[in-house]
Amino acid sequence: MANEIPPVLIRLEQNIESVVLGKKEVVRRILIALLAGEHLLLEDVPGVGKTLLAKSIAKSIDGKFTRVQFTPDLLPSDIIGSSIYHDGEFKFNPGPIFANVVLGDEINRAPPRTQSALLEAMSEHQASVDGKTYPLPDPFLVIATQNPFEFEGTYILPESQLDRFIMRIDVGYPGREAEKNVLKSHQSGEPVDTLQPVASIEEIKGLQQQSRAIAVDDTVIDYLLEIVEQTRRSNEIQVGVSTRGAIAFYRAAQAHALISGRKYVVPDDVKSLAIPVLAHRIMPRGFTAGSERSTAEAIIERCLRNVDVPL
Repeated sequence: MANEIPPVLIRLEQNIESVVLGKKEVVRRILIALLAGEHLLLEDVPGVGKTLLAKSIAKSIDGKFTRVQFTPDLLPSDIIGSSIYHDGEFKFNPGPIFANVVLGDEINRAPPRTQSALLEAMSEHQASVDGKTYPLPDPFLVIATQNPFEFEGTYILPESQLDRFIMRIDVGYPGREAEKNVLKSHQSGEPVDTLQPVASIEEIKGLQQQSRAIAVDDTVIDYLLEIVEQTRRSNEIQVGVSTRGAIAFYRAAQAHALISGRKYVVPDDVKSLAIPVLAHRIMPRGFTAGSERSTAEAIIERCLRNVDVPL
């Protein structure tokens, strides 16, 4: 029965949807990333609300929000911070990565060295500067964006970094009625600026613990793993889903069940998340990493059809 959704999660979803209009599924998927303690890649054209999404979730959880515009000359220290000599000693000046929600805009414009600095933060939840390690805030969510239609001056994200994103999704254009409401809501200013927190940091940590406690039956685990195995056996795929990808798939399914008001995962949780969780983790034969998104998604769809859904 879908009647056990935590009240704080309902408030959180409604608060974000009050400014992100007509995008219920997108809002749910960003919440899945938050509950699973993972990161999200938004691949879409400019101007469809990617920054709005990140701001709205940061404001809703009373968390610190920072935005980093990635450019070819961006240095690792511009993200993680640096030590500055002051009053006879070096003091660490934290960079924008030290926030609860970090929006990395056009992440594929940064050079590999800078992407590597971000990779450590995403995977280890810490930053290293001058031999010292500094823990990042908890919760910690990176929402990265990239434009799929602009390739000049960009660097393809390496597979190891793509694997750190629990999902790759698009926002898409709003429907006509939703876009009409968006225009009306901006008549007197930016609605997200007036958004108030509806959940504390401690409540978010509690939701993450609840998500990890969601039960997953062995038959559902076998279904999930068989989908993953299909990506490794397929003649259409050069590189299949890694074990890290399987873990992300598992955690996403748990979070989806919690948002749906259940204390257990069902096969539909797994099936509905297969494409956004797995498509960016495979490399189709004849293509380079990060290319031909539609091809990868179609292959995952075929893999799904090859696996029987448990009853």
